[in-house]
Amino acid sequence: MKLVRSVLVSALACSAVLLGGSQARAIEAAEPSAAPGADYTGIAALSNCSASLVRYAESAGTDKAMVLTNGHCYEGGFLNPGVVLVNRASTRSITLLKPNASNAGTVRASRILYGTMTKTDMIVYEVNETYDAIKTRLNVTPLTLAKQGPANGAGMAVVSGYWKRIYTCSVQSTIPELREGDWTWKSSIKYLQPGCETIGGTSGSPVVSTSTGEVIGVNNTGNEDGARCTVNNPCEVDAAGNVTVDQGAAYGQQTWWLYTCLTTSRTIDLNKSGCQLAKPARR
Repeated sequence: MKLVRSVLVSALACSAVLLGGSQARAIEAAEPSAAPGADYTGIAALSNCSASLVRYAESAGTDKAMVLTNGHCYEGGFLNPGVVLVNRASTRSITLLKPNASNAGTVRASRILYGTMTKTDMIVYEVNETYDAIKTRLNVTPLTLAKQGPANGAGMAVVSGYWKRIYTCSVQSTIPELREGDWTWKSSIKYLQPGCETIGGTSGSPVVSTSTGEVIGVNNTGNEDGARCTVNNPCEVDAAGNVTVDQGAAYGQQTWWLYTCLTTSRTIDLNKSGCQLAKPARR
């Protein structure tokens, strides 16, 4: 996984194994000054990872804002398989960037709306300010989460707030299953190289469509050494169960599944019919 290397080593040493109402005013979608994915609109940085300020297509300006990153970027360490965090308190500090990559200011998380490293690899934080308040105070606008996964060949950018670096390439394919250490992810987004040779610290970067500007995934890992299914060396598993290793390949995880669990009040209900997000393992 694409954590900063020193953070990953420390985590491993500590025995973590891997990698509104109807009257609410609608929030405006981000209006980047450059082409989609070509600047740092909506981009954020954490102490160990990258992140982004995001909204649902239906979000209102009066909604509490959300920040997206990887589950393995959780401040408490890597999440074991089957662990799902829902409405977990958090006070994490998050730095938001201006479109030119300079720091706009900080926001603070109030809770984790949803977080897991099972099936996908993401955390959605709720911060203690609304989108309108952040726009007024910091002049930062969010990115919109796409409602479906990307098609093969779609142009994309991995925008890292940690490194303040943008990688551009396209989607190569959707991998039925990706395994890394004890973790398994479904329908992973594989990047077509060259262009997206992501490094440690790019974990949690949004995968941004260069045609729509929407977030089509969240960057999380790559095979560094050519090893098979180990930490930092994920392997691909096809529908027939065949395992493939592609050294240098990089991957992102699905985010559109959030919509399948979304209520009319824009809260996450894991018991909603058709919800595709992982649920907490039963004890």
